[in-house]
Amino acid sequence: MARNEEKAQSMLNRYIALQAEEKKKPKERRPYLASECRDLSEADKWRQQIMREIGRKVAEIQNEGLGEHRLRDLNDEINKLIREKGHWERRIFELGGPNYTKHFAKMTDLEGNIVDVPNPSGRGPGYRYFGAAKKLPGVRELFEKPPELRKRRTRYDIYKRIDASYYGYRDDEDGVLERVEGPAEREMRAKAVQEWRRLDEIKKEAMKTVKSGEEASVMGQVNEILKEGEEDVVLEERMREMEIERKEKEREFVVHVPLPDDKEIEKMVIERKKMELLKKYATEEFVEEQNEAKAMLNIQR
Repeated sequence: MARNEEKAQSMLNRYIALQAEEKKKPKERRPYLASECRDLSEADKWRQQIMREIGRKVAEIQNEGLGEHRLRDLNDEINKLIREKGHWERRIFELGGPNYTKHFAKMTDLEGNIVDVPNPSGRGPGYRYFGAAKKLPGVRELFEKPPELRKRRTRYDIYKRIDASYYGYRDDEDGVLERVEGPAEREMRAKAVQEWRRLDEIKKEAMKTVKSGEEASVMGQVNEILKEGEEDVVLEERMREMEIERKEKEREFVVHVPLPDDKEIEKMVIERKKMELLKKYATEEFVEEQNEAKAMLNIQR
């Protein structure tokens, strides 16, 4: 029995294949300009053909072993086909077909995140990178996010955020301060009321007394009680004054060397000016004669 290869090479099989090729229509070529197409079905057919070519080339560009030059050429071809597909989509919309441009795919980085910048490379509007082309030298940096620089806040930025709550004017609005200070305030108020009642009872007992001696003794007790608070205040003021005096004494500067008074300072200044004038206008012979005269007269100036 003949093998399949021998059957294919037989004269009859070759004749049948030749007849089938003659019956086929000549292969149509895609128009160079999308505006030349007048039929909607034809335009959609050419768009589908371009999408198949894009799919094949995108699958091929995933291979990192193709080399840098081949990857760049494939990426350029894919971008060219994408631009051509856009022309056909606009032509389909002009002929009354659906608007395919609404659902256009966005560019993503190596991690799959959508890149907001439509063209980070600057190579023309809508240029994109696919597959292994994203890892080429000079392209990886386009998808890397720059490090965020922490800007130093200026004095204006700091004061811009300050409002009344910063100074404590709104502490009573949240109710926290009221809950914390409420028990302490009630305790202080109760103590003050109790003290006032005690003093009021003593005053009432003093008013009820008839005898002058008893009245005087009771009033003396009242005065002593009233003076207790005053004595405490006076004692605190005295302690404060003593503390201030002690600090002032510590600040005093003690001089252990006698200092010249105003007259001596004035005398020294005049003597210095006199010497400067003598040096400026008097000759050396005159100065020597003056010194000899002072020595003879025993003048110590």
